[in-house]
Amino acid sequence: RLSCIRNNIWLASCGVLSSGLAVLSSFGLMLFCGVPFVVTVANAPFLILGVGVDDMFIMIASWEQSLRRKEKSNVKSLLAETYAEAALSVTITTLTDVLAFFIGTWTAFPSVRSFCLYTGTAFVFCYVYTMTFFGAVLVLNHKREQGNRHWLTCMRVDVGKDQAENSCLYNACCIGSCSRQPSQPEGEHPMSVFFKKYYGPFVTNKWIKLLMVLMYGAYLGGSVYGCTQIREGIDLRNLANDDSYVIPYYDDDEKYFSTYGPRVMVVITERVDYWNESVRLGIESCAQNLE
Repeated sequence: RLSCIRNNIWLASCGVLSSGLAVLSSFGLMLFCGVPFVVTVANAPFLILGVGVDDMFIMIASWEQSLRRKEKSNVKSLLAETYAEAALSVTITTLTDVLAFFIGTWTAFPSVRSFCLYTGTAFVFCYVYTMTFFGAVLVLNHKREQGNRHWLTCMRVDVGKDQAENSCLYNACCIGSCSRQPSQPEGEHPMSVFFKKYYGPFVTNKWIKLLMVLMYGAYLGGSVYGCTQIREGIDLRNLANDDSYVIPYYDDDEKYFSTYGPRVMVVITERVDYWNESVRLGIESCAQNLE
């Protein structure tokens, strides 16, 4: 928002901080419990950030709606109504994510098991911080707005005779308007207006609904066909950069040597007297039998 009072930069920053705290807490707990940290776990913070920011938007949207309905209510009733609306969706999405990743711990691959443990635990901490830490930040931000305080300095923004002599830039930064009048509370968010007035009526049209069903049927059919084309395994060629020297090696190996099958090696684990001719002949005979 352009208003220096209604601006929610710190609120959004605390939402991102909440996800970071969840990552730190989960990683610390898993490392304390001795769960191995593998390189794939380094991707987990990006997943947690996405879910945490999504929960943040749900909480803020519910808070704004509660504020519009009960503008003169106390903070307790506002926060209670916010949790009544937002906590259900946040809880269900968290439960499904946690369940999905904890089921992944049943896999036989240790690296995947570690990744699922770290990420599933991070989702739990993300939920806890959203329901506690971020809720408290919502209340503090509301008190700052109620006190007519600047979003950056938290200093009280007052309009008086001394402000009339200040420059337009000063008033824009410290009041939120060049007109030397305090900025008025904004109405409904433009995105909400778009979905309510335009997108909602559009998708509820009977022809659009029919088109949606047909498109989903085509999508579902393509997905089922794609599942039948899945091949298990991993191609080592896909693990290297496109400009790596490994790529031509794997291409040539596939082109010229794929018909020979995998290479077989024989390892002798015992001490052998290679100077003994009969032992050497025995090794040669063993190799010929294997061939």
